[in-house]
Amino acid sequence: MLEVKNLNVRYGGIHAVRGIDFNVPEGSIVTLIGANGAGKSSSLRAICNLVKKTGNVAFMGQDISKIPTKDIVKMGITMVPEGRRVFSDLTIYENLILGAYTRKDKENVKKDMEWVYSIFPRLKERETQMAGTLSGGEQQMLALGRALMSRPKLLMLDEPSLGLAPILVKDVFSVIKKIHDDGVTILLIEQNARMALKIADYAYVLETGTITLTGTGEELLQNDKVLKAYLGGV
Repeated sequence: MLEVKNLNVRYGGIHAVRGIDFNVPEGSIVTLIGANGAGKSSSLRAICNLVKKTGNVAFMGQDISKIPTKDIVKMGITMVPEGRRVFSDLTIYENLILGAYTRKDKENVKKDMEWVYSIFPRLKERETQMAGTLSGGEQQMLALGRALMSRPKLLMLDEPSLGLAPILVKDVFSVIKKIHDDGVTILLIEQNARMALKIADYAYVLETGTITLTGTGEELLQNDKVLKAYLGGV
């Protein structure tokens, strides 16, 4: 579904992403893991053309390397950025509707609203509540729901569990699995490497802008280097 070749991102003199290659097969969950500053978020932003880059990105066989971000969204790629970024002075319902702003199929938008509410019943209960009054976990659920309203083929998640209590982290990962089971392909960036690898079909380890390890989620969970560096093993 997504093919990234020789991706490079530079910020001034900093070479944040160094010629990486990776693929996201349709129907899979793929995760990029690594320490802060490894180039994970820059890679996602480069795919959406939110930062300058070199290299090639293809989606469903079409080169999207130079396509404007809004058109990439229309093609079926949606990203939930780090930090949730809900519209705090709008209601839950209004936030969700904004997620469908590129769509013209109003009848299907209504169906998808019900689909989102079935995944997040708490949002349905509070749909007239201002988003800024929600807890961190609820705001993360709203950010995920808003992204789903664009009906993505590929959902890219940047640190969805960041700053959440452990019990809420489990909830977020359960929701990610449910979204995947409903037919959405997922590219996940996550500092909680253990949780990410548990649900991932494929995984890549990024270190200082370079991919150093690849494998299935299960393989990397058992890898000594990954255990020592990211999973608290010895």
